[in-house]
Amino acid sequence: MAKVKPFRGIRPPRQLVTQVASRPYDVLSSDEARCEAEGNPRSLYHIIKPEIDFEPGTDEHDPRVYQKAVENFKAFRDNGWLVQDDTDHYYIYAQTMDGRTQFGIVVAAWVNDYMEGRIKKHELTRRDKEEDRMKHVRVNNANIEPVFFAFPDNKVLDDIIRRTAMREPEYDFVAPDGFGHHFWVVDPADNDAITDAFAKIPCLYIADGHHRSAAAALVGNEKARLNPNHRGDEEYNYFLAVAFPASHLKIIDYNRVVRDLNGLSPAEFLERLEREFIIEDKGTEPYRPAALHNFSLYLEGRWYSLTAREGRYNDADPIGCLDVTISSDLILRDIIGITDLRSDKRIDFVGGIRGLDELKRRVDSGEMAFALALFPVSMDQLMNIADTGNIMPPKTTWFEPKLRSGLVIHSLE
Repeated sequence: MAKVKPFRGIRPPRQLVTQVASRPYDVLSSDEARCEAEGNPRSLYHIIKPEIDFEPGTDEHDPRVYQKAVENFKAFRDNGWLVQDDTDHYYIYAQTMDGRTQFGIVVAAWVNDYMEGRIKKHELTRRDKEEDRMKHVRVNNANIEPVFFAFPDNKVLDDIIRRTAMREPEYDFVAPDGFGHHFWVVDPADNDAITDAFAKIPCLYIADGHHRSAAAALVGNEKARLNPNHRGDEEYNYFLAVAFPASHLKIIDYNRVVRDLNGLSPAEFLERLEREFIIEDKGTEPYRPAALHNFSLYLEGRWYSLTAREGRYNDADPIGCLDVTISSDLILRDIIGITDLRSDKRIDFVGGIRGLDELKRRVDSGEMAFALALFPVSMDQLMNIADTGNIMPPKTTWFEPKLRSGLVIHSLE
């Protein structure tokens, strides 16, 4: 059963939240963070991407950078830009995009649930990325940024979310990307009900932030192992997460652009595709995939619908039936010769939030030979894959909006 607890959040005063809040550390480059933080000493980038306080080109893994994060975190607290709540709370965090709002509960999640598989993952992690975030958690003794969880819908939690959201939010703003962010401090009288409701949920699912989850849990486990007086109730036994009911979440497509046709002419490429797919020429107007196993191809200024032929996939196989697997096997591997999506430089990936026009632009520019748009994975598919212990292929899911960092921080002491 999922074990969570309330905590004394460290967060900005209401009037400073828009100056402090930032995008997550891993969705922008150091140069982009430096630009966004320019003229704003209160930006969280000074803590989560502190290389911006050094000369451009400074390695983000330089020991001086991690130390600067510590100095800046302390300065934010000393200056009153981040203040710790007096009592333990849960928090509600909602995001609005395209007129749709999703509501999550900010919790301190139990390290042992991650270590023992009750917090389920669907992606592989890279050790170098884990180690980077582990260093950041260690030196700051805090989870500065939350991870993004999903959980099966629960009526008790839905009722608390709905009742809390009827009040005036603590924070309510629209970020520069146009997405709305809303944040409430939950009445402590609801703490036990939230804890008990999560205890009845068999598991939690990592939606986004696999490296942050691994790093936070591994540091907590490390602290427990090294503490000769470990009791089990210390704050380091928990890490920061925002958990959303699965029905609130919508996964966006994650698309592919490819540099060449592996020596084939466009006509030969289409001929090879026709062995595996039913092809319809859709003309010059952008075409978006209409259903599972239907793909959109952009090639030489024209859009095509590709529908995988029967017998080319197995719907009983949770990995084999994914459109990312079908396209990777039947198109990228068998025709184009791309076998490693993680390392092959001939392929790039475009989040669906950027639209079909971005695919068209990159092909029309001559940078890429063709683009593939995929139908999005569903939350049911994601949870089924996690439940069966499987791992999704690389670059399968794209969640939007991203969690805004800096609304609340969890101290490990």
